[in-house]
Amino acid sequence: MLSVGAELVCVLDRLASTISTVALGQVQPDASSTAQAVQQTAAATATQATTAAAQTIDAGSTAWMLVSSALVLLMVPGLALFYAGMVRRKNVLTTMMHSFVAMAVIGVQWIVIGYALSFGPSLGGFIGWSSDLIALHNLSPTRLFSDKGIPELVFVMFQGKFAIITPALISGAVAERMKFSSYLWFILLWSTFIYCPLAHWVWAEGGWLYKLGVLDFAGGTVVHISAGVSALVLALMIGPRRDYRPGVANILPHNLTLTLLGAGLLWFGWFGFNAGSAVAIEHPVAGATAGLAFATTQTAAAAAALVWMLIEWHHRGKPTSLGLASGIIAGLVAITPAAGHVQPVWALLIGALASAVCYFAVQLKSRFTYDDSLDAFGVHGVGGILGAVLTGVFCFQPALGLALGGGFEQTLKQLLGAGVAIAFAVVGTVVIASILKATLGLRAPDEHERDGLDISAHGERGYHAGVSS
Repeated sequence: MLSVGAELVCVLDRLASTISTVALGQVQPDASSTAQAVQQTAAATATQATTAAAQTIDAGSTAWMLVSSALVLLMVPGLALFYAGMVRRKNVLTTMMHSFVAMAVIGVQWIVIGYALSFGPSLGGFIGWSSDLIALHNLSPTRLFSDKGIPELVFVMFQGKFAIITPALISGAVAERMKFSSYLWFILLWSTFIYCPLAHWVWAEGGWLYKLGVLDFAGGTVVHISAGVSALVLALMIGPRRDYRPGVANILPHNLTLTLLGAGLLWFGWFGFNAGSAVAIEHPVAGATAGLAFATTQTAAAAAALVWMLIEWHHRGKPTSLGLASGIIAGLVAITPAAGHVQPVWALLIGALASAVCYFAVQLKSRFTYDDSLDAFGVHGVGGILGAVLTGVFCFQPALGLALGGGFEQTLKQLLGAGVAIAFAVVGTVVIASILKATLGLRAPDEHERDGLDISAHGERGYHAGVSS
């Protein structure tokens, strides 16, 4: 015990001596070592701050994405009204059902496997997958999406609304004649085997088209090209309506007030569709890119509506409400892939060109006698292709387009993306529709089509006065 006490006293004496030496300035600390220690401490503090910021929910971005998700879902009833006004009254309910039922069928499919296939960890750049994402059973409410400061569940809901409306767009080409049961199977299979892989290729960070630099800000390729082209294929496979005789007997819309109301809701919801898609670009999500997308969306839609009206006025002698509504949608479709990549001045031109090109495309169905009933291909397909290509011409971020001195590189990438989407949608739709045609049949019986699908398929009528028309 005495020896231990002696050693302890010795140690304390040495410590006291060292402290007094430093205090008297007899020992100077190494300046370079001190500076290095300060830098390391500052770097560690900055890293901790960055990590903490990344792990913190950004209330503003989350709120904007919640609103955007709701806006995109509102587009589905808007689409239902838009389409319903253009069919005959005996098919108004079944036409609206095509949109509303997608909220149920694809709403479930997206939660069960759709999100996992689209945005799960990439398997070779071609499909996503994670067993943890099946029915979202292992997705914590506190888990954040990337570095965007929003819960991943919010991102799941936002993207789910895109998945819902895309197959609903296809229904416009086969209105008034497709079997409802076959339609349900078609949208389920199409969403699983066409939409989800394509969404992964273009939007997921591991997707092969994403890695190549193909730009699709909010769905020109994933949504509108795929749906529009598939709509044309399905319309050709089903055949025209029983009394469709272009140039001989026109099938007139029964209630264009519904169509105008639907166009207004679509325009309103499209701000969430496009501006909300800034989630893939920046943090905070509700920032400069969202503002740019909001502005270009408004600009292109207005320009397209005006140009379509003027073209139709010159061509047919009168401006129609249906033409104005069609112009609005054409402009919105064309700006979708470019919304966060181009300046408003170019959005004006994109909207104007979309109207001119889509107006011409709509006229082709009379010449070639195919029955794209509500112009799903003429507006969504053609407008989506045009918008995707023009994105490569007029973009200023993240790459310079052809018109801004960036050369042909981005335009060629956009052509590749559009071409891949067209080919994939055509082949996939032919396969799915052929299977359904051989098993369930695609087309409603002739007597059901004659009487109207509202009463024959659903046992209901949208109207109870003048039921014969």
